[in-house]
Amino acid sequence: MRALLAFLSGGLFGAGLLVSGMVDTRKVQGWLDIFGDWDPTLAFVLGGAILPMAVAWRLTEGRRPALGGVFPPKPPVRLDRSLIGGSVLFGMGWGLVGLCPGPAMASLTFGGVEGLVFFAAMLAGMLIARPIRSRLEAMPSPA
Repeated sequence: MRALLAFLSGGLFGAGLLVSGMVDTRKVQGWLDIFGDWDPTLAFVLGGAILPMAVAWRLTEGRRPALGGVFPPKPPVRLDRSLIGGSVLFGMGWGLVGLCPGPAMASLTFGGVEGLVFFAAMLAGMLIARPIRSRLEAMPSPA
């Protein structure tokens, strides 16, 4: 049952990406082009994701999932090198290509060679992230 619900949830997420246009790299890059041909529709997509999630966090406090297990804890609010560095790298990739992980997976079906190259680079980045993070955490903090 969990696998079926995971499959349906992933399908719904992918359909939402398709309907909202978030698999169109020009739309995403248009959001970032604030001094040119700016496209504000991504703000509505982001709001449509953030607002329900904020409500879900509030409703799940002290509850257990219907299919067992536990809800993940809220992430700690901590500004550190990992968060800032990861945000910068994610933003650079997102801005240059117009894709983030969800739309990148969706683009595998229609993105051609460019979509495959981006997906492979994204996977490579995920594989090397942990070793790089370990090395960065071992470095002393600047005084």
